[in-house]
Amino acid sequence: MQIKKGDLVTRKSYQNDTLFKVVNIKGNTCYLKGIDVRLYADSDMSDLEKASEEDQQKLTIDIPEDNIDEDKLTRSEFFYLPGKILHLDGDSEYLDRCLDYYKKHRVLAIGKKIREVDVPLKIRDLLIEYKPDIVIITGHDAYFKKKGNINDLRNYKNTENFVKAVRECRSYEKSHEKLVIIAGACQSNYEELIKAGANFASSPKRVNIHCLDPAIIATNMALTERSKEIDLVSLLEKTKYGKDGMGGIISNGLMYVGYPR
Repeated sequence: MQIKKGDLVTRKSYQNDTLFKVVNIKGNTCYLKGIDVRLYADSDMSDLEKASEEDQQKLTIDIPEDNIDEDKLTRSEFFYLPGKILHLDGDSEYLDRCLDYYKKHRVLAIGKKIREVDVPLKIRDLLIEYKPDIVIITGHDAYFKKKGNINDLRNYKNTENFVKAVRECRSYEKSHEKLVIIAGACQSNYEELIKAGANFASSPKRVNIHCLDPAIIATNMALTERSKEIDLVSLLEKTKYGKDGMGGIISNGLMYVGYPR
């Protein structure tokens, strides 16, 4: 069966476990992008199978609709000012999905599509311009096992760029309570991102993450009152792969509550 650009496919050598879109073809090599997972890959065309509608439904990763606690926003006596989000993403399609997610949950978010390598150079000006409560630094990453040491940032596609960007954020605002940083993508070096100053990061077990995972954490933080400490374990369980994919530090929420409405 002929594979062409734009087709939805799976890889036989990986037991057809992930749904991809073919974004380019050179000779017999197909370049793939995860539909839900923040993952780029390449594959020989012979290893690919077109995904049927049944396959697409089975492999599409749904995010539960009840993973945001919004009941507090319905109390008519009070008014609410959720935290503001600045979302920097190396992938425009994933960024658009996250922006739709924020809009659905009535959270103010500014999104910018910026290449991972450029984020450390541009992030300070964006922080000054938008003055967010939460900043997300994400896109694409990968740990290249064949290169060796899991702790060496040279063995990752973009973790070093993310680490530099986090450090730049922390030089702008040192307090983890005044600026919440969510950083990383698939298989990122979690420990180095946390050490650099991130509140939340991927990926403790070097697994792939869902494209909405950073947005889920940001939205929950934005809709939690500043006087309340988050339940870190419960928050991480709201993401697709839980503590294997995302980790972080206990923090307070970022929403102001006022009275009267």
